[in-house]
Amino acid sequence: MNLNKAPVVTIDGASGTGKGVVGQLIAKQLDWHLLDSGVLYRVLALKAIKHNVPLDDEPVLEMMAGHLDVQFITPEHSTDTKIILENQTVTDEIRTEAIGNAASKVGALPLVRLALLERQRNFRQLPGLVTDGRDMGTVVFPDADVKIFLTASPEERANRRYKQLKGKGIDVNLDSLIGELRERDKRDRERPIAPLKPAEDAVCIDTDHLTIEQVVDRIMSEIRKWQAK
Repeated sequence: MNLNKAPVVTIDGASGTGKGVVGQLIAKQLDWHLLDSGVLYRVLALKAIKHNVPLDDEPVLEMMAGHLDVQFITPEHSTDTKIILENQTVTDEIRTEAIGNAASKVGALPLVRLALLERQRNFRQLPGLVTDGRDMGTVVFPDADVKIFLTASPEERANRRYKQLKGKGIDVNLDSLIGELRERDKRDRERPIAPLKPAEDAVCIDTDHLTIEQVVDRIMSEIRKWQAK
């Protein structure tokens, strides 16, 4: 363990692999801090849309990323984090498919990613940090103590999202979800900076046929191996 820095567990993967829920549960078990890095890109995308800024206007988006007025408030005895953008609660608003796609577009811009890099690293505090995203183990925390990369087929991920949205009473088309996921995957893998890929020392876990609990158990076993060193 690096005694000069708080330990970090990174959980990377494409949209719909379960990394967000898994990250919350791991952080709760360890009683560590949590960073959902995708939230920053979703909040930035929402801000751009609210201010009528084109999602490919890199100079303006870079400036917005560097001065993002966002707060994360987690009530005591709760894992539900309230997200505040410019004094307005946007917790539910940023979780829509439209904002997810917009976040993927702004996240492909090199200057935007660089502008948010240091902000993400500032979340590293004792007793430790669990963070999920797409480049946590490769770019943001390359010295992380445990690196996990979750995978799942587009069909399985779309089916999970379909059930989730249907459960909220939202009308959605499964084929459209599969198409959107494939498009987002391609964009995330082919972007010029911080493409979606596992770190060389990451443990890859295929979640297609695993429950959330099974994924959490597998990751906790990797963390216990590291702790035992």
